Amino acid sequence: MYQFFVEENQMTGDRIAILGSDVNHIKNVLRMKGGERVRVSVKTVLEAQNTNSYFGIIESITEDEVIVRVEEEDATGTELSNRIYLFQGLPKGDKMELIIQKCVELGVYEIIPVAMKNCVVKLDAKKADSKVKRWQAISESAAKQSKRTVIPEVQMPMTWKEALKKAEELDIVLVPYENERGMEATREIMGTIKPGQSIGVFVGPEGGFAPEEIEGIAPNALDNKAHRISLGRRILRTETAGLATLSMLVFCLDD
Repeated sequence: MYQFFVEENQMTGDRIAILGSDVNHIKNVLRMKGGERVRVSVKTVLEAQNTNSYFGIIESITEDEVIVRVEEEDATGTELSNRIYLFQGLPKGDKMELIIQKCVELGVYEIIPVAMKNCVVKLDAKKADSKVKRWQAISESAAKQSKRTVIPEVQMPMTWKEALKKAEELDIVLVPYENERGMEATREIMGTIKPGQSIGVFVGPEGGFAPEEIEGIAPNALDNKAHRISLGRRILRTETAGLATLSMLVFCLDD
């Protein structure tokens, strides 16, 4: 079953109008017909997770819109009860695109690119704006593919200081770090996370965290919210570390 996102004003009563580029995709790429079943999420309602998605039947297809008749609300949904924020050190090349795509599939709520000391990539305001637009489109595509209820937002790149300030608002912060103690400690820490708590995950770039960065987010930092964790005895690439952490969190938290 295909998934689509609409704005709140595109829903009237038990009818939803799908507009824009999705119309061409439905007609000419998917070649869908009237009577086929789809899942539609209202992407402007971010606070009411698991309550803004609907199953419906395509009622009509025109040049400008596809009308869906709502059959039932998706009361179960696909979102985690915990909101996970990925603070990703800016990687080289197109690695960020892979990170965004896979982390959205795994359930991340928000992605924050961070300009860390060992980042090779340097983005000025113009380049950052262009990149974020591209990254947001990838997030939306991945959200459709994985039947997400919300489209995770990709923020403009932050400095390390700004990222720490944002992390102060969260309930718990995890920092995968190659010099940290073993997996038993990781299991203990993840076992303490409660449903509904917000979680930050900090991942360094290719060159890893600078010493002053890892010290600045030591276990006693951020009002004792920060925990350095191990992801195993092997060294993971920057594009792998976030995915591994998200996978562990999904295993522990998803019901």
